[in-house]
This record gives sequence, C-alpha cells and structure tokens, in this order.
Amino acid sequence: MKDSYEENTIQDYAIQCESFWEATKSHDVSQNIHALLSHLPKKKPLSILDLGCGPGRDLLAFKTLGHHPLGVDGAFEFCQMAKKHSGCPVINARFASLHLAYESVDGIFANASLFHLPSNYYQEFLARCANWLRPGGALMMSLPRGNFEGVRNQRYVNLMEFSQVKNLLEQAGLEVVSHYYRPAGRPLDQQPWLAVVSQKLV
Repeated sequence: MKDSYEENTIQDYAIQCESFWEATKSHDVSQNIHALLSHLPKKKPLSILDLGCGPGRDLLAFKTLGHHPLGVDGAFEFCQMAKKHSGCPVINARFASLHLAYESVDGIFANASLFHLPSNYYQEFLARCANWLRPGGALMMSLPRGNFEGVRNQRYVNLMEFSQVKNLLEQAGLEVVSHYYRPAGRPLDQQPWLAVVSQKLV
C-alpha cells in the first residue's frame, strides 16, 4: 500500500472516531464472535488478538466472555477509546509494523479491518497471522464483498469474493473451515458482508 493511502485511511478513521463509535457501538457481531470461538478450545480463557479493534466494542465482548483479548489499531484515537471502553491492553500499530511472538495467540478476530490491506501485501500478512496462531488456532475475518481495489470515500479498500479470500488463506497455510454472508436471514443479494473462518493445522 502506498504510504499516502494508508495514512489517509487512518486519518479518516481518526477524524471520525467519535461518530464511528456512536454509529457502531450497538452493532451485533455476535455471529462473528461465536464463529471464531466455535473452532477454539472450550471452557478455558483464550488469548484473542483483535486486529483493527477500533473503539473497543469487541474487545469488551471477548473480555465479558472470560477471555484475554489484545487490541491493535493504527489510529491512536481508537486505541485510547478502546482502552477506556474495554479495560484491555491495546497496541497502536499499523499492520505492517505489528510484531508478535510466534504461536502466541489462540485466535485472531479481524472484523471489518483486513479489507484495507492492498492485494500485494495480503498473503504476506495472512502468513504472519498464521505464525502468530498456536496450532489449532483460528482466524475470523469479515470484509465487504466485491471486486474493487482502490480509494473509496477517503479510505483504501480491497473488496473480494469468497474464492479469492479462500485462495489467499490457503496460500498462507490456513484451512478454511467455515464461511457465511451477513446480515443473516437475508437473500444473498442483500448480504454485502462476507465472513470466513480459517484454522491453523495442528
């Protein structure tokens, strides 16, 4: 991704941080949360990495369920809000500069965040996610469906369909175990979001 695209995307989120929180704090993404957890060990606290945690809504959800979430976001303003709203540790870092220990997390939750990655970096970053996961760990990613890459509404976006996402995950060493479209209960042409769960083989 060109630095200007990444910088503009982060700045746009930062500028709109308060309105973003008000618009999304009540969104129900429990389907995505449970899709991730259903492929992880039960009845034990899990280490969950929330990539692009935003203001902290989902960090709090995982914490409430008894897990140990860690947030990451490129916007400093979001990181401050996330710490306040969730009480969880949060790292202010861009995905490209994020460094975590090998096999240090049980699950990765990337809700509406990875679609900001450019295609020439996507597979590399997914491979890094696979390295961070413990054997049997899982990654849940959701993104808007489509076939477009470029700047839209001041943000860099990379929209794909399932076949493209599946191919990238498999090349990164992750096996797709589930996928679905959202919002649930609507016809496919009224489900603009794709969710994919993949797993690191033991």
